[in-house]
Amino acid sequence: MSDEKAKEGVKTENDHINLKVAGQDGSVVQFKIKRHTPLSKLMKAYCERQGLSIRQIRFRFDGQPINETDTPAQIWRNFACSPMAALQ
Repeated sequence: MSDEKAKEGVKTENDHINLKVAGQDGSVVQFKIKRHTPLSKLMKAYCERQGLSIRQIRFRFDGQPINETDTPAQIWRNFACSPMAALQ
């Protein structure tokens, strides 16, 4: 059988997504995150790298707020790499 479907439990390259967080100052930080990981993990990591409190900034995509419980799979269904703006 030459079935090319991913087997259950086998990781594929599509398990991850590359995201860019753009600050108001023009800085960009890139992350690689699993598609079903809550974005709270990315948000906390971004704030730690930038020396900010998570309460100081708002994360948005296409002008819409992003919640900590959202996942990349929920927000970016058809994108391999999508920018996400962090507004301070």
